[in-house]
Amino acid sequence: MAVDYEKDASVNNLRNFLRIRSVHPNIDYAECLTYLRGQASELGLPVQVFEPVAKKPILVMTWEGLEPTLPSILLNSHMDVVPVFEKSWTYPPFEARLVDGVIYGRGVQDMKAVGVMYLEAVKRLKSKGLRFKRTIHLSFVPDEEVGGLKGMGEFVKTEDFKRLNVGFSLDEGLASAGEDYHVYNAERSIWHMTVICPGKSGHGSLLLPDNNGEKIRYIIDKFMDLRQESKNKLKADSSLTIGDVTTVNLTMLHGGIQNNVIPEKLTVSFDLRLATSVDHQEFENMIKRWCSEAGANLSYEFDQKDPYVGPTKVDDSNRFWVAFKGAFDKLKLPLKTRTFPGGTDSRYIREKGIPALGITPFALTHPQIHEQDESLRVEAFLRGITIYEEVIPALANVKHD
Repeated sequence: MAVDYEKDASVNNLRNFLRIRSVHPNIDYAECLTYLRGQASELGLPVQVFEPVAKKPILVMTWEGLEPTLPSILLNSHMDVVPVFEKSWTYPPFEARLVDGVIYGRGVQDMKAVGVMYLEAVKRLKSKGLRFKRTIHLSFVPDEEVGGLKGMGEFVKTEDFKRLNVGFSLDEGLASAGEDYHVYNAERSIWHMTVICPGKSGHGSLLLPDNNGEKIRYIIDKFMDLRQESKNKLKADSSLTIGDVTTVNLTMLHGGIQNNVIPEKLTVSFDLRLATSVDHQEFENMIKRWCSEAGANLSYEFDQKDPYVGPTKVDDSNRFWVAFKGAFDKLKLPLKTRTFPGGTDSRYIREKGIPALGITPFALTHPQIHEQDESLRVEAFLRGITIYEEVIPALANVKHD
């Protein structure tokens, strides 16, 4: 007998959140705040809204613990979603259509479902009259999908964040296509860079010296060779995932004004994601050497250059990890630890020395972040709520020295 999910309150709660078009660019977060204030009111939780950057609000709900001086637990999620090509979707991306037990909508995996699962799990825990040692904060932040610099990136620098007294943070991960649940304790460092290759301008019929075409070819070859090295590593070792290697992608080429005029400058841009094993200074020195070898007067600049941030420990020295894993063990759910291939707001938390894990607790689910027809089985969503019902108390009751 088919289950009628149309009448499930938690499912409809998610669908209502998905219908809010918090889509880049130029997001107005007012509707999200209205929705979240309503959720907090229903839960009986106080709300604070911070705005370290104008029009980039951060909403925090707080469930005070029995020992509120203990470092708190932060359950973080982001409100924004990436743009869509609406004509390529089977169903309208902001309708939250429910078809045969599957919800279709932009953000259903990345990551509005996770935020709603936090809310629904807290709702169930509170309905049982439970209280925990540590205070729990639920944060909903802006602009993660454009790097988070004006969202969590700025928030962690404020006294408001410091007063939250965060001792541990949970954030997003990726769905798992297999039976294992993937938990992410580290992220690669994002470097977005452009190499500028100047040269002698002149007529396109000549073989002038100091040619920027030769220079840019040398640079591209070096970066593409590095890309191939990473591909070879993945092919040679099946235990490695994309998060374990440095990825290199050429993303933009610029230059020239007319086909028969040699330009005075050509530029090439790369998206680099540095593996956690990479020494940042050595890596940049390598780039400097390539620029020197390519010819005269090459330079480079960064649009983004993340610092090295160490992984969160996943051993007995981290009591939050022990509690987190213990909750999954209790549910008999297998865990695999991974390095996140992209970037999440956890990197800003870890940079402050706060342990952070990322998980999107969906197994047997194809990861569909940023894809058209982004979707999620209702069963996986409801199972995720049950998982957080176990995980949140375990974290919030971690003992303090």
